[in-house]
Amino acid sequence: MSPRDRLDDVRYPDTRVHGRAPDRRPVARLDRPRERLHQRGAGALADAELLALVLRTGDRRRDVGSLARAILERFGGLAGLAGASPASIESTPGLGPAKSASLRAAIELAGRLIDQPLERGQPIRSPEDVRRHFRMRLRDARRESFHVLLLDGRHRLISTDEVSVGTLTASLVHPREVFREAIRCAAAALVLVHNHPSGDPSPSAEDRSVTDRLQAAGELIGIRVLDHVIVAGPRYFSFREAGEAFAEAPPIAPSWAATKRSCAD
Repeated sequence: MSPRDRLDDVRYPDTRVHGRAPDRRPVARLDRPRERLHQRGAGALADAELLALVLRTGDRRRDVGSLARAILERFGGLAGLAGASPASIESTPGLGPAKSASLRAAIELAGRLIDQPLERGQPIRSPEDVRRHFRMRLRDARRESFHVLLLDGRHRLISTDEVSVGTLTASLVHPREVFREAIRCAAAALVLVHNHPSGDPSPSAEDRSVTDRLQAAGELIGIRVLDHVIVAGPRYFSFREAGEAFAEAPPIAPSWAATKRSCAD
């Protein structure tokens, strides 16, 4: 590996002109992403510079900075790169097995940080909290699964209960199964959640029918159903946000005093 391929020699912008080799004269320390990160913080670096730090070296034809810019251009930026399949990343020119593994690991770490599941006792404040709690868990699922978030009087998480696996139907998601654990845990409220492996969170007619049935059952039992959230990758659909149900439900983050509830996970 030649010295010009190493990270310390990255220059921005690219100095290659008309096919000539880049200028090899010393550059100011702050022109190098590693030094810029140490002295100014990661926020001072452009996307290509941060990606260059992950890749560490270029390929036979390009320095690491040029390779990083080419990758971002190929995938349409960081969002496109984060959503790319492992096969498309590994087939990118200039990315061998080692670089592909480093890049996928960095993307995975970023996703886990953003979508950190809620811990027991943390409040559910919005459908986005629900999506974040389930996204990593359900992202690779090939079948639909139905879950219930059990909440206390201040809508803090007690536990998560998986009710069924398979296409959502009234027979699979019976109120008896949905509310059994909620009653055992003395939950004050719950949120219904299921996934769409297709990537489209739009509710089906069956989704709407199940939602209406479970909301009515909750009113009879005395356990509020606050929302039904459909998770589909980074997207979600909330019946409550869409105004299709739960218009009379209390706010997601109520201010009244908590009733003491407890339930083992």
